[in-house]
Amino acid sequence: MSAAARFRLGATVSTPGALATGVDFAPLLARHVSGDWGDVSPDDAAANDADLAAGGRLLSAYNTAAGRLWVITEADRSVTTVLLPSEY
Repeated sequence: MSAAARFRLGATVSTPGALATGVDFAPLLARHVSGDWGDVSPDDAAANDADLAAGGRLLSAYNTAAGRLWVITEADRSVTTVLLPSEY
């Protein structure tokens, strides 16, 4: 069951490395947009909550069978990128 969207994703894009994992990004994007920040520290989750209210950048991290993936939504909500941490 997915929760309601808390913000706009904007255009969704991914990096070559993220695409190469073969992971289905749809469930990760659904978690991200609902405010489930995944496998981030409590401090990073609190920062995301504050940035959601203040209009800042949002970062989620998800551990998948293919490795860790990040989902980043820009502060202006124009674009959300799925990427490997090494591609940041």
